[in-house]
Amino acid sequence: MISISVFASHNGSDLQAIIDGCEAGIINGKVVAIISNNSDAYALERGRMHNIDTYHISAKRCGGEAEMQEKTLQVLADHHTDMIFLAGYLKKLPETVLKAYHGRVFNIHPGLLPRYGGKGMHGKHVHEAVLANHETETGITIHRVNEEYDSGEIVAVRKVAVREDDNADTLAARVLEEEHRFLKEIVAKIADGTIPLG
Repeated sequence: MISISVFASHNGSDLQAIIDGCEAGIINGKVVAIISNNSDAYALERGRMHNIDTYHISAKRCGGEAEMQEKTLQVLADHHTDMIFLAGYLKKLPETVLKAYHGRVFNIHPGLLPRYGGKGMHGKHVHEAVLANHETETGITIHRVNEEYDSGEIVAVRKVAVREDDNADTLAARVLEEEHRFLKEIVAKIADGTIPLG
């Protein structure tokens, strides 16, 4: 069973999908820590509801960038973290964390990479860009995280059709529904070694 630490900035619906997958036995793992840079993130409340240790870690709260990195690494080590998943975490992870967990940090993106990725391309912005370009399909990409936004090795893609009557909200809802199923499936493959760590 692998130990999963999750970083989330806001709602954490992807986090909930991972928790549910672990609790249902779909994923041979356990969410051991939830870290957020936002003290008001509902993701932290989700963690508390499932008796998972939660942490608000930011440079401001810790007294500086170096202290924040040190605290983050300490929390990850204390929980014997095997893998990290970013579930709607909008900040870049520090290089010290990426180096310590090289190849073991994953993110999910609500669009097809590399075309619909990069700084500022998250949430509704992705779906608006897809519609503006008159795409017939979009999708979900799970990738390893490196120092640049959305540019790490792609490990899995699930495509979703774009309908002629779609707007950003209807497309977002359909992608999100598929995203949660896909997320459980791929994290399960990481947990059982089908997709290797490192």
